[in-house]
Amino acid sequence: MSTIAPAMAIHVAEELGKKGVRCVDAPVSGGETGAKNAALSIMVGGPKDLFDELLPVFQVMGKTVTHCGTNGAGQTVKACNQIQVAMNLLGMAEAFVLGAKAGVDPAVILQVLSGGYAQTRVMDVRGPRVIKGEFEPGFKSRFHYKDLNIVMDTARQLNVPLPATAVAHELFASLMATGRGELDHSAVINIIEELANVQARTNIRNQP
Repeated sequence: MSTIAPAMAIHVAEELGKKGVRCVDAPVSGGETGAKNAALSIMVGGPKDLFDELLPVFQVMGKTVTHCGTNGAGQTVKACNQIQVAMNLLGMAEAFVLGAKAGVDPAVILQVLSGGYAQTRVMDVRGPRVIKGEFEPGFKSRFHYKDLNIVMDTARQLNVPLPATAVAHELFASLMATGRGELDHSAVINIIEELANVQARTNIRNQP
């Protein structure tokens, strides 16, 4: 249930298969809160009949349990998940920073964006905390960086260009280099703020 490279999940399944053992890869999304509330999203790769057998166990831990395909497919979908989450975090960060630099209270930006097509789960959960400068981890930045390394390695193996994810990877690398890997992954906004020389915080007067 760890998040590992799809190729490694396939290798593990093949090696176990030689010994007559079947397995599934079943990474999760939902963070610490999802785990505590048994509300994880679980992505499963492996034989369908084994998935069906294990489903009652997964349903104890998660509210969304999906059979994604053969061994490795669960890890592939988790990689896709981490791409999307990173993009949402960066989109939110850039929106808050741009607005703050122009002198708009980030709380106003959050309110408006949350009511339209720009609304995301990331914004709902992390947005109010980000504009208060609260970065206690729900999912640590160093873990998302590790996952983005998996994404980029997998993309290279498959010859898939991921230009936006490559930028996200480097921004998370900046968090690691500046000793902020223990902060929540929404702390990636700190890098954008430093580049723009502004803090996107509510009730803080920002100078354009």
